[in-house]
Amino acid sequence: MTSISANLQAVAARIAAAALAAGRDPASIALLAVSKTRPAEDVRAAALAGQTAFGENYVQEGVDKIDALRGLALEWHFIGPLQSNKTRAVAQAFDWVHGIERLKIAERLSAQRDVHLPPLQVCIQVNVSGELSKSGVAPGDAAALARAVAGLPRLQLRGLMCIPEPSEDEALLRTRFATLRRLKDELVEGGLMLDTLSMGMSHDLELAIAEGATMVRVGTAIFGERRQL
Repeated sequence: MTSISANLQAVAARIAAAALAAGRDPASIALLAVSKTRPAEDVRAAALAGQTAFGENYVQEGVDKIDALRGLALEWHFIGPLQSNKTRAVAQAFDWVHGIERLKIAERLSAQRDVHLPPLQVCIQVNVSGELSKSGVAPGDAAALARAVAGLPRLQLRGLMCIPEPSEDEALLRTRFATLRRLKDELVEGGLMLDTLSMGMSHDLELAIAEGATMVRVGTAIFGERRQL
């Protein structure tokens, strides 16, 4: 069985190759290891191999891992859909939230973030595919939401995130990623200080990097096939 450490090295090599192919510095692309449904022991193994940033989709599972691994000084990202009744736990435990799609959620995170903690780093999730079943704000509504979130205390708006529809059509996926990149560029031109494009996963990270991703979210290629809760 391939080890988590070896998998991390393989993913790092893929990121580096994709970055160089796109004329980019590999160091400009962060790897977020998606550890949802994985035991704390797997996260510890990845941390011992040098990985520091981990993504969780389920609030209680994530909080339990954060508590169990507190001594490792890891960076925790909440990347799943977030309900209003779960915002307090996320505001208090996590370092990043990737899936802001409603101002109400951002306002609750802002109000519930401990003033003694660093600002919660957040990204706006954009529904670049237009799928009714997909979370995220419509591209046309993203600018207004981003400006509102940027004005909230105890939050720092870092950028945009997307999860395109699954597809074997590489040209389509690149179009989706390019939509997010252009939107970020427009927001920056409009005066927002954004530095993050969270896009690309195990199967399409090369395409996302070619279109400007600064953070890729990789689970399966590091930890193996996902376990069901």
